Amino acid sequence: MTDLRVAPGPGAPQGVVIPEAELVERFTHASGPGGQGVNTADSRVQLSWDLAASTALTPEQRERAVSSLGEVLRIEASEHRSQHRNRATARERLAARLREALAPPVPRRPTKRTRGSQRRRLEAKTQRGATKQLRRRPEM
Repeated sequence: MTDLRVAPGPGAPQGVVIPEAELVERFTHASGPGGQGVNTADSRVQLSWDLAASTALTPEQRERAVSSLGEVLRIEASEHRSQHRNRATARERLAARLREALAPPVPRRPTKRTRGSQRRRLEAKTQRGATKQLRRRPEM
């Protein structure tokens, strides 16, 4: 196949291109029922990529990816009967996992809302609801 292209996303605005030489694919017999086809065809794909030694990532991206995925990312695919489709599935999964790992953490609120601010917010909502209630047509 060719280089693996990871679509742009948070943490990788231009996307990432993983060179074919950095991806290691192994093919083995798939498990489960299937008779002769399973016993003779090496259709399961084990795809691995060494994140720590990769040249495709910037140092910041590498640090973020290694902290969440580990130094070597391993993906397995064996749902399809075709080796080609399993290869494509494994590459899609690797790209999705990498995209998730590169996304920066979501900033959280530094402090909790005060009890007074919560009370004022609820009172303002109640007042607004009462104002709208007065605009309704009177009941007979």
